[in-house]
Amino acid sequence: MDNLYVIKGQLQQVYAKYSKFIDKGVQFILALAAFYMINHDLGFMSLLSNPLITLGLAVICAFLPMIVTVLAAAVLILVQMAAVSLGIMAVTAAVFVIMFVFYVRFSPKTALVILLTPLAFLFHIPYVIPVAFGLVGAPSSVVAIICGTIVYYMIDYVKTSASALESGGATAMISQLMTYLQQVFQNKEMIITIIAFVIVLFLVYQVRRMAISHAWKSASAAGAVVSIVIMAAGSAALDVKISYPELILGNVAAVIVGLILELLFFAVDYSRTESVQYEDDEYYYYVKAVPKIVVAAPEKTVKRINRRTENQETEIINTDEIRRKSAEDGEARKEGEKKPGKRKAAGKPRSPRKKESQITGNMDQLLLTRSLQKELHLDEEERND
Repeated sequence: MDNLYVIKGQLQQVYAKYSKFIDKGVQFILALAAFYMINHDLGFMSLLSNPLITLGLAVICAFLPMIVTVLAAAVLILVQMAAVSLGIMAVTAAVFVIMFVFYVRFSPKTALVILLTPLAFLFHIPYVIPVAFGLVGAPSSVVAIICGTIVYYMIDYVKTSASALESGGATAMISQLMTYLQQVFQNKEMIITIIAFVIVLFLVYQVRRMAISHAWKSASAAGAVVSIVIMAAGSAALDVKISYPELILGNVAAVIVGLILELLFFAVDYSRTESVQYEDDEYYYYVKAVPKIVVAAPEKTVKRINRRTENQETEIINTDEIRRKSAEDGEARKEGEKKPGKRKAAGKPRSPRKKESQITGNMDQLLLTRSLQKELHLDEEERND
């Protein structure tokens, strides 16, 4: 776990340094995925379904606010539906206008939720959305989730009924519109899904705010279990066919996403929890303090070791031996001068103290010379020569 927290800290540092580029990159990926989903499911107009058009729209939307991406996706849906039926396009446009006028323009930050919900349906993990935004969002996100769910079911109906809508002609437009409204807004599967999403989001939000240990894990698990129960019960009560493997795997994915979000946004150490009690003139206060987990990245120390050559030899200089030999040479020279028959050297005789200082100076000069030769590797160059 420490390695995960170290990686988290490194990611935070990278994001703090390159946040502008990362945000634009994520927005580009979301826009590209949304436009691809629309053109893949509603590819009735071949010009807009061109991959270059999709890529160009995603690049443009990456440098604009997220609300512009949502509006561009809405326009793309309307244009694709116009190639099938103008009446279906008009009804869908009216629904989009209601969503924008009464909600999106007051909460532009929730435009991301409207964009992510149909994408989650496309990847067969829609149950991730209420769990994720129950953990990191607010109860107001439920309106955006409902809008995104309605948008997905409108796209799904046009996709599955495109052949019938095209063959009906202009005379059957009224019946097509009535069928479209009935199939979308009276869709039992959509109603069960919206009810499950609303209940799960409020449940997850309430549990993760409770003063209990492992609140986020408990909230994710509770949301997944309640989602499975509601969808299964609604399917049995309203006779709606749902895919149970997709239901189970989708909620497992929701729990995994909840654990990842906890690691990123709510990493605490419950083993060091402290309960504090204090009072003032009017109240008693009971405070539960849970410290955050902060793991510092280990510092790397680099130790440089100089490689020794294979033929390098080490010479040890014994200063005591050199002093002893110098002293013996001095004594021998004195005895030779005292012997009779020997001719004394001309000039003033040197004093013993002066001779001893000269010997010591010679020895120090020899030691300094040997030390410099060893440091500058002059002895190795002479040996090699």
